Amino acid sequence: MSRYRLVIGNKNYSSWSLRPWLAMKQAGISFEELRITLYGDGSKQRLAEVSPSGRVPVLIDGTLSIWDSLAICEYLAERHPGLWPADAAARAVARAASAEMHAGFASLRLNMTMNIRKNYAGKGVGPGVTQDIERIFMAWTDYKNRFGAGGPFLFGQFSIADAMYAPVVMRFRTYAVPVPSNLAAFYAAILALPAMRDWIAASEMETESIPDGDIYG
Repeated sequence: MSRYRLVIGNKNYSSWSLRPWLAMKQAGISFEELRITLYGDGSKQRLAEVSPSGRVPVLIDGTLSIWDSLAICEYLAERHPGLWPADAAARAVARAASAEMHAGFASLRLNMTMNIRKNYAGKGVGPGVTQDIERIFMAWTDYKNRFGAGGPFLFGQFSIADAMYAPVVMRFRTYAVPVPSNLAAFYAAILALPAMRDWIAASEMETESIPDGDIYG
């Protein structure tokens, strides 16, 4: 039996669930997955039974529950080395990058919701969204230039920072956002991860529709 239990929402929509799920898969951490359909019949009650916040994701480790994506990743990093860059400077910047993703980019989140099954090419674009996208590309370029020589990911080898930005890659895929050539290898590397391919395949098998996620029909 796995030590950990990870409670997630619909894979098609739940960007927050994807983040710790992908980090755990990439780190080879064994866990039991409990998927609760968001906004379905009885889902609110089911979430209340396992999540102090009533939201996903939640990591359950024995009697302990952690209910925030970044907090989950930090908790796991303390117990499973390798989820953050080994270099102190790279690690500090990777933490800052993850925190910025965790707290920012509100226009992108609102107008380009994660919806893996859809093709919303050309939709969701606006002044605030454009600024968010420009900041993301600028940040990714900076991380790659300073710390990314050791591999295709933002800090070379896969880290929590890549897990935090994986839902952005999925948004860019859905909305056909052009990715600069210098970042194409990173974008492709995220999509090529076996775990990411498994998540996408599972998303495409889901049948639930959430109005807040299907914002463009």
